[in-house]
Amino acid sequence: MSEPAPAAFPQNFTFRVDATDGTARTGAISMPRGVIRTPAFMPVGTAATVKAMYPGQVRDLGADVVLGNTYHLMLRPGPERMARLGGLHHFMNWPHPILTDSGGFQVMSLSALRKLDEQGVTFRSHVDGSTHHMSPERSIEIQGLLGSDIQMQLDECVRLPADHDTIEKAMRLSLRWAERCRVQFGEQPGKAMFGIVQGGDVPALRVESARALVDLDLKGYAIGGLAVGEPQDVMLAMIETVAPHLPQAKPRYLMGVGTPDDLMRSVARGIDMFDCVMPTRAGRHGLAYTRHGRINLRNARHGEDTRPLDEASSCPAARDYSRAYLHHLVRTDEILGMMLLTWNNLAYYQELMAGMRAAIAAGRLADFCDETRDAWAKAEAERNA
Repeated sequence: MSEPAPAAFPQNFTFRVDATDGTARTGAISMPRGVIRTPAFMPVGTAATVKAMYPGQVRDLGADVVLGNTYHLMLRPGPERMARLGGLHHFMNWPHPILTDSGGFQVMSLSALRKLDEQGVTFRSHVDGSTHHMSPERSIEIQGLLGSDIQMQLDECVRLPADHDTIEKAMRLSLRWAERCRVQFGEQPGKAMFGIVQGGDVPALRVESARALVDLDLKGYAIGGLAVGEPQDVMLAMIETVAPHLPQAKPRYLMGVGTPDDLMRSVARGIDMFDCVMPTRAGRHGLAYTRHGRINLRNARHGEDTRPLDEASSCPAARDYSRAYLHHLVRTDEILGMMLLTWNNLAYYQELMAGMRAAIAAGRLADFCDETRDAWAKAEAERNA
């Protein structure tokens, strides 16, 4: 896999909307390392790898961008070492765009003995117990050392449900940190920093957060603090609350979401970018996402099923191996089973996104989503008959 020629892509970060269908839109983010077709699903490469996949496979499935995580990479191998080794793109053999999460969510969810204050967060590593401090400035500095193309502000993410005062305090702290991140990021031609809208499930706080971030004139805006325990209808309501207050001419990123149905419903509400560990994690645990719905290969019913997961798929993992064989691999904990199901799942997610982009361009997203859900329901009924 070789680097694109420097003149192949724009030298500045740009976003365009090519077509709309209601509040849904399709377009492209362009930057020096490539073009990200939107709406886009970003496979999660937390520790400089999309688990159980080769980088070339991920690219061949249609992924234009992957996600790396500041928290994990600051612990191992370390940002300064990464910079000495040529940066994250070179390190993992992925010459295309990379978005890095700030690490805030992982600090809150994985670290032991963390202490949060105005200056940042001090935490103990889940790897070896060592103590670290991450300020907004250090988060951006680390992401710069990694060399990522899209960098996220440090924020405080609160698990839902939570009381109003806790949500408001975290939202206001995240806004102050966003301002500091913006100063630290400065002007980096061809790269972008995104702000993160917080506010839990409180509409007024979400609107206040969105408006304040828009005043910072950032390159893009994420909606954070969702998919952390709230029902789907609450998540969708928060998207509907926030989206009208974000600029039409800048990308919108829903962090940590989600299931195929979550993606369709969020795209319909104007979201452009997604990431989630679900397809890779599910693949490692015997679950396949397909045009026929979600299939649990651990179930005994698949033990003598000679059909592939999807005979019409362009992905060899879905097309060329029987469900019986996949069942065997899963039940015997063979690594190949994890690899094949991860491959299948990421292929399905990219096919779903491509289908939505085409449907939006044709003005038939609602029909596409209805047809997709009907196919899932029909297949589920047949499995349960």
